[in-house]
Amino acid sequence: MLCAIYRSPKRADTYLYLPHPADFTKIPEPLQKSFGQPIHVMTMALKDERKLARISVAELKQHLEEPGYYLQMPPKQESLLDAHKKQQQESAR
Repeated sequence: MLCAIYRSPKRADTYLYLPHPADFTKIPEPLQKSFGQPIHVMTMALKDERKLARISVAELKQHLEEPGYYLQMPPKQESLLDAHKKQQQESAR
């Protein structure tokens, strides 16, 4: 299976994975608007032995079959304020 990867010009570290050739009609309209005009990054063969950063090849294939795409968002960053509060609570014990 071939997979086309696109990055968002509007959102940093946000990528859209689609089966190759890409069919943008399967992408919900609100997502299309918030993602912006997709910028092609690469096309790759999905092989079971391939290692991906945030998802397994099996999970990615499942997403590409239903709903027909996979949206990769940047990892959620912990709030520095929350981390500081947590550290203060732990040192108060």
